[in-house]
Amino acid sequence: MQRRTYALIDGNVLENNVKEIISKYPSYKYYFGVVKNNAYHHGIRIVKDLIKGGVNYLCVSSLEEALQVRKYDSRIPVLILEPISLDLIDDAINNKFTITIDSIDYVNKLLEHDLFNTLKIHLAVDSGMHRIGYTKAKELSDSYKLLSENKNILVEGVYTHFGTNGITDPYYNNQIKRFLDITSGIDLESIPIVHLNRSMTLVKHPKLEIENGVRLGIIMYGFSQSTKLQGGIKGFINKFKLERKQKKYNITNVILENDLKLNTAFSLYSEVISVRKVNKDELVGYGINKLMEDGYIATLPIGYADGVDKSFKYVYLNNKKCKIVGDSMDMLMVFSIDKPSIGDKVEIFGDNISINEVKNNTHLSSYHIFNNISNRVLRIHKNGDKKEEINY
Repeated sequence: MQRRTYALIDGNVLENNVKEIISKYPSYKYYFGVVKNNAYHHGIRIVKDLIKGGVNYLCVSSLEEALQVRKYDSRIPVLILEPISLDLIDDAINNKFTITIDSIDYVNKLLEHDLFNTLKIHLAVDSGMHRIGYTKAKELSDSYKLLSENKNILVEGVYTHFGTNGITDPYYNNQIKRFLDITSGIDLESIPIVHLNRSMTLVKHPKLEIENGVRLGIIMYGFSQSTKLQGGIKGFINKFKLERKQKKYNITNVILENDLKLNTAFSLYSEVISVRKVNKDELVGYGINKLMEDGYIATLPIGYADGVDKSFKYVYLNNKKCKIVGDSMDMLMVFSIDKPSIGDKVEIFGDNISINEVKNNTHLSSYHIFNNISNRVLRIHKNGDKKEEINY
């Protein structure tokens, strides 16, 4: 490891998170682990941990991502969530990937292709997000009929994606109704896998009778999506607003809090590569930031090209939080009252600065924070005492 900036990924944590989720929500047959964008930048190596935890299907964005999965598991089914180019159909068949179909035009072009072996497909329904998927019941039923008549095509699944958590708005219920309307021309019971819910809606609503699969995204990576109302006047007001909206939209059976015991597996570190004495009122970094007291500037080899900037506010250095006073593409400048030493380890987030604190400081979601940490940051995968460096 040349540049001592790295992310530590704890595979045991991820495995245990999946086990915890399945133990609390055991009624599904298919648990899809969403590992888009290098597994939310945890590194695609972690599919092995997710599978050990109980994930039995994986979801990726593209065929290129699906091929990365095959480096670590040759058998688990992989659903590609975006419709792929018809030029890549043979690659999908050869690697036993499942593809998404979202229009009758795609079906007609696919059926012109010479399929030499079984191709598994899932039909995407646009129930209200207007991203991908069928919007008309007849086009879906016509597609289903055409696909089912081809001996080399297996219509294995149908799914949609919810745009909100449905706690205080009508869209979740509206999307369920829209899904049922669009799929009314096909027999859902004849389709092996029906998956609608995702991390947020899994924990906020009872399981739908029509579904036997659920897509696990950010929840696997340590975020329970539990909603706890504050106490005091503010909490009372928020509860009143929530109940008023639920009454307005006739929303029932919402589950705000859950008792999932999950942990984050991703922590981020760097080191001090330069130290210099500075005095009060001296100027530091781009934007000539004025120092408020005497101390030391510690420079770290991590910057906004790696996904970390001044908005993180603090790092943890030598048992205390130290303020980030300057950033650049490749380096951060950190102020410390005490003199640090070159080579001192620095935590960007981990045991002492939680990802939730970073979320509050940056006003970014956990999705954005993880996905902003660039692939030039080395991933070190940990299982117990065993560590493995992984470059992407």
